[in-house]
Amino acid sequence: MFSKRSEPRSIATRLVFLFTLCAALLLTCSLGVFYWIVVRHAFEEDNAVLADKVAAVRTELRQPDGVSVVDRDLKNRRSGEPAVYWVRLLDSDGNAVAETPGMNELLPANVFVLSPESTSSLRPPKDFRAGKKLFSLVATTESIEGRPFVVQVAQDRSADERFRREFGALLALVLALGFIASALVAITVTRRGLSPLAKMRRMFERVQPAHLSERVEPASWPIELRPLAASFDAMLARLEDSFNRLSQFSADLAHELRTPVGNMLGEAQVALARERKPDEYRNVIESTAAECERLSGIIDNLLFLARADSAEEQVNRSMFNGRAAVEKIVSFYQAFAEDRHIQTSCSGDADIFADPVLFNRAIGNLLDNALRFTPDRGRIHIKIGALGHEVQISVTDNGPGIAAEHLARVFDRFYRVDSSRSSEGTGLGLALVKSIVDLHGGSAAIESQPSNGTTVTLTFPGNSAVAAAP
Repeated sequence: MFSKRSEPRSIATRLVFLFTLCAALLLTCSLGVFYWIVVRHAFEEDNAVLADKVAAVRTELRQPDGVSVVDRDLKNRRSGEPAVYWVRLLDSDGNAVAETPGMNELLPANVFVLSPESTSSLRPPKDFRAGKKLFSLVATTESIEGRPFVVQVAQDRSADERFRREFGALLALVLALGFIASALVAITVTRRGLSPLAKMRRMFERVQPAHLSERVEPASWPIELRPLAASFDAMLARLEDSFNRLSQFSADLAHELRTPVGNMLGEAQVALARERKPDEYRNVIESTAAECERLSGIIDNLLFLARADSAEEQVNRSMFNGRAAVEKIVSFYQAFAEDRHIQTSCSGDADIFADPVLFNRAIGNLLDNALRFTPDRGRIHIKIGALGHEVQISVTDNGPGIAAEHLARVFDRFYRVDSSRSSEGTGLGLALVKSIVDLHGGSAAIESQPSNGTTVTLTFPGNSAVAAAP
């Protein structure tokens, strides 16, 4: 049985969790250190006072008749006054010669641990719990008139322990409230901090094919989100351009395919309207075959352009002589050029690193396009030359030329300049040439002036430039 993959937590949840965790760790460490300092300071003060008490008792014992003085002070404690210090004086036989009344019931002599003789080296007090009370015990020796005595002093620290518990509970409450406050602050800050993302998401949701012209406007967003907004605006611009091109392409394609299909359908209907002679049927079939060839050419070109757009067309580069390849293409169109008395010529020479089949197709389309729109007795010149690490091939005719407002779109699919140029061709020739050059990593450019002819220049990268490209 496969376990269900857990959904990733939202950014808001992660931010709240991390902020609360950091605040909790900071509060815990701060309050923990504060608790340790306060409690330690309180107990160190108690230890110092306890040592002072031991020193005071020993000082009294050194006075004349010191044992009697200590015993009298212990027994003269006011009735009902709570005893903070409990003192016992033992002789060498372990008998109590003086002690605080009632001390034996709470603190037997055997619970004390004897410290060295030196006052300055008293052992740390020993904690001893008697019932609900906590005592700190110290014991040391004192010699009086050559007789050894043991001084036992106990300090009641029940109040200090109660303070420690209450202080710890207070800090725990503060810590819990700090956790809750940190979580609330984290939620508030996260919501306010992520509100631009929610606003951006709502703007993204409003984007529809009919509203691709809308933009996010990066300048109005926080600095961290501006690159995302700029990227989204750039994506919208690309989508708008692609959508417009696709819409235009679909309309042009439908128009381009409708014409030959309409021609074939009309001729077929006319031919079937009544009995025809065999020669008439033959003419209809020949016309239909010609339209089918035209449709086949359009489909082949569209398939090539689709493969080029999706990078599926393979480019098998090899080094070959450009002049020889161009002259071979010119010889293929020579008969058509001679029928119209069009003069074709070539100049220059260079080795080209490209796919020979695609190169021939690109130059053939340019030459076919130039022959179609060059007037009778015109001229076409093809020039080949190396420019640095690149090779340029330019095709120049002396046809009617193209107006400046059309030059930016002549490489678009199905785009034709005017009605005079729409009588022939499909509007895919230059688009196909541009795709071939793009596949090679080159470029295509066009220069034209009305009534002065047109020049199309193709630039192919050299062998070294292709090798250096990523």
